[in-house]
Amino acid sequence: MHKSRIRILAAALFLFIVAFKWADEDFTKMISEKLLRYRQAFPIEKAYLHTDKPYYMTGDTLWYNAFLVEGALHNPDSASNLLYVDLIDQRSGKNFALRRTYLTGGVGNGEIILADSIPPGSYSLRAYTNWMRNAPESFFFHKDIQVFDPAGSMPAAATGKVDLQFFPEGGALVAEIATRIAFKAVNASGKGEDVAGFIMDQNNDTVASFKSEHLGMGRFQFAAKSGASYTAFLKEKSGSVMKYEFPKVNETGYTLVVDNTSNPLKTRIIAYAKVPDKAEVPVNIVGHSRGIVAFVAKGKISGRGLMMNIPNTDLPDGITHLTLFNEENRPVSERLIFIDHNHSLRVRIAPSKAAYKQREQAEIEIAVSDTAGKPVETHLSVSITDAGQIQQQVHDQNIVSYLLLSSDLKGFVEQPGYYFDDTQTERKMHRDFLMMTQGWSRFKWDEVLRDSLEAPKYYLEQGITFAGEARRNKRPAEKTALSIYVSTDSLSNFLTAETDEKGQFALYNLIFEDSLKVRVQGMGKKGNQNLNFSIFPQEIPRIAPSQNPYFPLTVDAKLLNDFLTRNAQDQEISRKIRANRERLLQEVTIKAKKQVQRDPRKIYGNADASIKVTPELAAGRTSVLDILAGRVAGVSVTGFGMNARVSIRGNQNEPQFVLDGMPVDKDFIASMNVNDVESIDVLKGASAAIFGMNGGNGVISILTKRGNSNYDYTQDIVPGVLVSKIAGFNVPKVFYAPAYSPKDPPNLNPDYRSTIFWAPMVKTDKNGKAKIRYFNSDATTSVDVRVEALSTSGSPGFAKSTYSVN
Repeated sequence: MHKSRIRILAAALFLFIVAFKWADEDFTKMISEKLLRYRQAFPIEKAYLHTDKPYYMTGDTLWYNAFLVEGALHNPDSASNLLYVDLIDQRSGKNFALRRTYLTGGVGNGEIILADSIPPGSYSLRAYTNWMRNAPESFFFHKDIQVFDPAGSMPAAATGKVDLQFFPEGGALVAEIATRIAFKAVNASGKGEDVAGFIMDQNNDTVASFKSEHLGMGRFQFAAKSGASYTAFLKEKSGSVMKYEFPKVNETGYTLVVDNTSNPLKTRIIAYAKVPDKAEVPVNIVGHSRGIVAFVAKGKISGRGLMMNIPNTDLPDGITHLTLFNEENRPVSERLIFIDHNHSLRVRIAPSKAAYKQREQAEIEIAVSDTAGKPVETHLSVSITDAGQIQQQVHDQNIVSYLLLSSDLKGFVEQPGYYFDDTQTERKMHRDFLMMTQGWSRFKWDEVLRDSLEAPKYYLEQGITFAGEARRNKRPAEKTALSIYVSTDSLSNFLTAETDEKGQFALYNLIFEDSLKVRVQGMGKKGNQNLNFSIFPQEIPRIAPSQNPYFPLTVDAKLLNDFLTRNAQDQEISRKIRANRERLLQEVTIKAKKQVQRDPRKIYGNADASIKVTPELAAGRTSVLDILAGRVAGVSVTGFGMNARVSIRGNQNEPQFVLDGMPVDKDFIASMNVNDVESIDVLKGASAAIFGMNGGNGVISILTKRGNSNYDYTQDIVPGVLVSKIAGFNVPKVFYAPAYSPKDPPNLNPDYRSTIFWAPMVKTDKNGKAKIRYFNSDATTSVDVRVEALSTSGSPGFAKSTYSVN
């Protein structure tokens, strides 16, 4: 789908290079091919979750909508169809929930019930695919979630020394080259800390001072002297001074100074170098965005440096990675810049009224268009919350800030929405501080430039994987054919597999909900009962517990108290309603003739003959056919075991064999364990007509104990047979939204929902519009409406609005 866009970018790049003659064709080709090869071998996937609110109470339900995109162009058609969503306790690293979310076109939804057994505290909501595990865990989607108990217990404020780090522009501090130093100060809770301090040299002379401007970040000019060493000092609020390390001074090296904030139309790049015995140093500068080359330029660094201007129109929205290569084609300096053409979707939220009454039906129209004003058919999710209970976080993460910014930076980005808020006049400068202090590390250049790439460890998943191992006499049962019977409440099927040289087997891309019953046994003629099977458990990526869990919320005390009080009241009402329903059901007496449920494995009616297999009947028999011999009139069984031959009514050809409703061959039936058989049905003549031509010689239907939906899987294990259940995709629940009528008695049950409405799978029409309707609660309050959208072309969109309930 996005190959055409890549070709357009490649064509534009070619014209750009030819017009300016900035780089040698060989170097440009080498870098472009290396990046393309790496991107094809390790394509990036990004996951994002939109939740209904930022914090919850035990017993509450966390609702989420999931987006999965291809990482370079953000198209929501990534290859994976299975997204894992889990909830990690930041203190212990324990996983309290795991959801398997099925994605269609890169979109899915689900929920996590926060049971009373979940301890209150700070959690990380995490989303990832199996393929994403080839990258560091830090590139999974993470969202900090706070879960309160009814008492509203708050974690103690973290204390400790401020973490202060300095980042020379371009990566290195080179002697006698004037540059800029960015810095970032973070407190023990993980938030930016406003700081001020100074720099002293080895002679204890103050050579520079610094003061943060935004969330603990700032920047200052600095020129290091040859042979000098420096130390940073931080002035604390108490009046004391703390000592910190300052970057080491290199006598030789390269650096970059970049300005893309002064002029919105172009980015100025200045490269400096200090190389022994060289007055001019040939270099190449590569700019790429998410692995796609944007430009390649060539020049020579003189004593005054090398300056070039790059038109911003040639750079895509988001982060562009600038890398300086020396004459040996080795990366020696790097710098990140952010380009904002404001190409995100335009999302407009229009309530039908500025104010509603309690329990009145609200109607909201959502219109989505592109930057040219053309309507966009797209997917979006909508969260509507009571602002009297839920305090939306200042400049919180949204799909725009995540895809264009946070997902391509390492580490936690505080208040990411700030950098996209048009009302913040200093946001571009502060965003550049962020580019200098939090580097991009999805790959390392030495990995990209090597001649061969290692094969990825984790594969793409388009469904559930069932994998295990077979052993015979404690050794791997290699190259052994297996039959695998799978069934749900409504479907069943026979599959085959073969073990590899390690005795391992797997079924990939299974699509089923809730759970799947599985029976595995060997298909060989000998030694099936000597097989021992084991299932590989679900491997869940671990996360290290945080020594100082980050408390992500800023919540007014009264508002939090109202949320906890009303949430507890709502949960209590729900419990009483359920209890009343249970009592009512216990008092109901239903009289009717008992209906015998039809066995779904039988597509036929009554069999002409049926044998109930008891332990006594199976004793001493090595084959199902041995049980059949001599027990049904008209059925002839000659021979023994695997060599037996069966005929019905003297037919020269053998009958059709059916196992739990699925046609199989005789050898498979003959190899079955007789203790696994529940009954044998024989169909002759007209009774077998339902099987068509295949039933012309009669039908023998084998029904197994494990194929019966009422079978108890805790029964004794049959030798050589594995019986188990595996978890499938979680079935998303529907958000309950009450419907009120003017005739309803007032306040029959108080309604103070914190999440008033949640609509995760909304689609706009050809006019780019969608309407949602729901009923407000009993609260006299302001209502927050938040919409997140993603187009099929990869453009994200976000909008928020409010209305009042009087």
